[in-house]
Amino acid sequence: MSALHDWLDRYLRALEQDNASPYTIKNYGTDIAQFLDACEGQGITSLDGLTRDVVRGYMANLDENGYVRASIARRIFELRAFGDFLVRHHAWEQNLFRRIHAPRLAERLPRYLTPDEVKRLITAPDLRDPKGLRDRAILEVLYASGMRVSELAALNLDDLDLDAGEARVIGKGNKERIVLLGTPAIAALRSYLNQGRPAQMGKTASRAVFLNRQGGRLSSRSVDTLVRTAGVAAGIRQTVTPHLLRHTFATHMLDGGADLRVVQELLGHENVVTTQIYASVTQRRAREIYLRAHP
Repeated sequence: MSALHDWLDRYLRALEQDNASPYTIKNYGTDIAQFLDACEGQGITSLDGLTRDVVRGYMANLDENGYVRASIARRIFELRAFGDFLVRHHAWEQNLFRRIHAPRLAERLPRYLTPDEVKRLITAPDLRDPKGLRDRAILEVLYASGMRVSELAALNLDDLDLDAGEARVIGKGNKERIVLLGTPAIAALRSYLNQGRPAQMGKTASRAVFLNRQGGRLSSRSVDTLVRTAGVAAGIRQTVTPHLLRHTFATHMLDGGADLRVVQELLGHENVVTTQIYASVTQRRAREIYLRAHP
C-alpha cells in the first residue's frame, strides 16, 4: 500500500469513529482513492508530490471527461476535508486543497414532504407485527427529532428519556446533543419498546433501541431501506430517505415559527449558515403564496 493510500485509510477510520454514515465513508473513500490513483499514475507516491497544479490538472481532466459541476465540486469538498485531516495530524503544514476553487453551482434548495405526505408515510407500517411497530417508531423519531440516520441507528436504551421527551445522540465530530421527541414519537416508542422490541430480542441482550431480525443493532443501511419502502407504500412520488425527513423536520419547524438558532441546535449544525438554507425554502414558498393570493 502506498503512503497516499495509507493516509486515506487512516482518514476513513477516523470518519467511522466520528459516526459518519456508511454512505459518506464509502463515497469519500471511492472519490479520494480515484484521485490518489491518478496521482500514482503520474509517479506521485507521497504527500510531498501533491501540488496545486496536480489537483487542477485532475479536476480539468474530470471536466473533459464529462463530469458535471456538482460532481467536481463534491470531490473538491471531499479533498478539502481530507486535507484538513492531514494538517491536524501534522502530515501537512497547510491544506493545499483549500487553494483550489470549486465551480460555482446554482443554489439547490432542499426537498421536503408536505404534512399530508408525512402522515401517510408514518401510518404506512403495519402495527400488527413487531417490525411494523419498530418501523413506525423509527419514522416518528426521524420526523420528530431531525436526527441523522447514523445517530438513530446508534441510539441505546439509556439514551432515551421518554418522560422528558428527549434523546441523547452523538453527532458529527463525536459531539453530544439532546434532541426532542414529540408526543406521537414518544407514544410510538413506548409501543415498540413494550410490545415490538421484546419479540425481536435474540439470545444475546443488546443495548440498541432498534433491533434487526437477529436481535442485533439495526444498521443505518437497513433504516434507509425501510424508510424508502415506507415511502413507496405511502404512495409518495419522490424517493423518501432519512435525510429527506431531516429536511422536512427543519422546514416544518421554521414554517411553524421556530427560531433559526433553535433549529440549528436541534440539527447539530456547527454553523447557522448551514441551517439558513431551510429558511430559504420557507421564504420562497411564502413568496409563491403571496403572488398567487394577492390581487
